[in-house]
Amino acid sequence: MGILDRFSLAGRTALVTGGARGIGRSLAEALAEAGANVAVLDVNIALAESTAQDIQKLGVDVLALALDVTDAARVSKVVEQVHAHWGRLDIAINSAGIARRSPSEQIEEAEWDAILDVNLKGVFLCSQAEGRVMLAQGSGSIINVASMSGQIVNRPQQHAHYNASKAGVVQVTRTLAAEWASRGVRVNSISPGHTNTPMTAHASAVDRATWVSNTPMERLGEPADLQGAAIYLASDASSYVTGHDLVVDGGYTLW
Repeated sequence: MGILDRFSLAGRTALVTGGARGIGRSLAEALAEAGANVAVLDVNIALAESTAQDIQKLGVDVLALALDVTDAARVSKVVEQVHAHWGRLDIAINSAGIARRSPSEQIEEAEWDAILDVNLKGVFLCSQAEGRVMLAQGSGSIINVASMSGQIVNRPQQHAHYNASKAGVVQVTRTLAAEWASRGVRVNSISPGHTNTPMTAHASAVDRATWVSNTPMERLGEPADLQGAAIYLASDASSYVTGHDLVVDGGYTLW
């Protein structure tokens, strides 16, 4: 098999949580372009259906399903629906996430719980359900979307709960990778830097200027900048890689 063939996802089946917009949508599109059939899972079903219609134009089979990643029963049901539709699940990208800002002394318990529920518990619940399917078939690749904020204390925004949730994603990823490596399931994560998405669109000019000035490449990332990392980790090109956190941040964490 040639090196380019090792990156092909032709005939594979995949799901993407938070797949209706932003990074999740970009990664779903990349999977489809590489040949995979894709399930777009999102809490916003109307947007998921719209995204699925666009991706279907790439010539692959696409599903759109509603998913609240904090609902364990719903997570299990949706993963089983995807598995039943295609008969297997080869790739799962857990991209659903939210962000809030508050100085630590002002974070309320409900806000803390909301961030950790979606960003950390949601990643675990999805990985668990996906892992059960993949372990039964003896193969699979799970990719969790973390953040460089899991490694550094970002600035100027203050969001201890977000930082903690993303650090947790990296450690959950490493733990699952260690537990499942001998059973054919690889688990890795991608940690984006500051990226132009609907989630960051509200940022002030001062914030964006600070982010750019702290980035050696002197620009913010685009969702497409993460596509190569996702296809690498999803494909046979990374068949000996597990438990790795691939940072895609324009060099931000170098300083």
